[in-house]
Amino acid sequence: MAQRLVRQELRENLLRKMESGEPLFPGVHGYDDTVIPQITNALLSRHHFILLGLRGQAKSRILRGLVGFLDSQVPVVAGCEINDNPYRPLCRICREKIAAEGDATEIAWLGREQRYVEKLATPDVTIADMIGDVDPIKAARAGKNLSDELTIHYGLLPRANRGIFAINELPDLAGKIQVGLFNIMQEGDVQIKGYPVRLALDVLLVFTANPEDYTARGKIITPLKDRVGSEIRTHYPVTLAEGMSITQQESWTNRDAKRRVEIPTYVREVVEEIAFQAREDKRVDKRSGVSQRLPISTLENVLSSAEQRAVRSRDSAIVARVADVYAAIPSMTGKFELEYEGEMRGAENIARELIRAAVGKTFTKYFTNANFQPVVQWFELGGELKVPANASSAELLAQLKKIQGLFDHLDAMGVSGKDAAAIQASAAEFILEGLWAQKRISRSEERGFFAEARKTPEPRDPRESSGRMPRRQFN
Repeated sequence: MAQRLVRQELRENLLRKMESGEPLFPGVHGYDDTVIPQITNALLSRHHFILLGLRGQAKSRILRGLVGFLDSQVPVVAGCEINDNPYRPLCRICREKIAAEGDATEIAWLGREQRYVEKLATPDVTIADMIGDVDPIKAARAGKNLSDELTIHYGLLPRANRGIFAINELPDLAGKIQVGLFNIMQEGDVQIKGYPVRLALDVLLVFTANPEDYTARGKIITPLKDRVGSEIRTHYPVTLAEGMSITQQESWTNRDAKRRVEIPTYVREVVEEIAFQAREDKRVDKRSGVSQRLPISTLENVLSSAEQRAVRSRDSAIVARVADVYAAIPSMTGKFELEYEGEMRGAENIARELIRAAVGKTFTKYFTNANFQPVVQWFELGGELKVPANASSAELLAQLKKIQGLFDHLDAMGVSGKDAAAIQASAAEFILEGLWAQKRISRSEERGFFAEARKTPEPRDPRESSGRMPRRQFN
């Protein structure tokens, strides 16, 4: 009976999903027109492939999603270490077993999740880990010679037979191990302790790598690159909406709390914009990248800060504010590497500047031609506003309502006077933060929001009005 090989199985199931309109990689956003079509081409071509991209670009998630293209179950010889096909056994034990028992050979069923094997490449990985090694204990117990095939203890790659074998961070793998990989990929043979073994494995090999790490941490040897059918580049979200959909999906915001939880859209946009600003900032190392984990962990920390404030002030609802984004700085500073200029400024200062830039850009999106002169004038006439960190929403709202003209602009953010105090206070605070980001008002830890006093110009000598220097007098 003819049996499909793994890569043919993946191809046929992929075609079936495409014809039925099923999503190919559920939960992966922003790759519909770029990465996913290239992966589809690789699978339809029955290629081994590699994903090249910076950290936090869903490379591992995509590889694990390949399991969805496998059959739900496949038959294997029961007890076989390398999941032998009953109709095409590879290992000597299974060949002898089937020859002796025939149709009575015991069969087991292997689920699709069991057919995926993943290994993180590290410099200390050996050929024994990947391919296998001679097991002297097995030889002694069975009374076999060490050169006998029955004494082999199989490694990860043979155990992935009839499935998918994924290696993360391929350049970290030593060159001699990469040689073993391409040899078994192409020719199906390998030497274990000098003993030649031919293993015509049925496996799809997929890899990930950071293209910037080739020289810093290792490299992919040329013969292995030559045997990889497709090289596919991943990327960060192109639009803010794509990034927000990923962050919303991956972040833990459904808290088991007694209070209602709300993260306003503008706060989500500010959090996402921070990552976009960081990826463009010259002080942030672009070779390392800014992972999508930055907005994910930041949004979680923002909500925790709002939750803490609501509990302390006994608010009935948990509503995030821009102030909570600043409280989430510890979740940002470890997510980007800095160039020399950034190191001189310090990670925390860079994070604060990124937040301010993100608030400014988001503010511009909501208020293009709005007239905030009455608000600015209130501060220029001596008004100041400093809000205690744990002030309740009602207390903050009462203070904010003293500012003339401030609440006239809330409707542009979809907020009205009928909304809860926490929502109105959050929106009004965002406006003040936006004005500060655009340098129309000032803010400090000591004074809160205020306006710099305008310096009165010193009176000039009327004789200078003509533009000529006054005539010197001599005695």
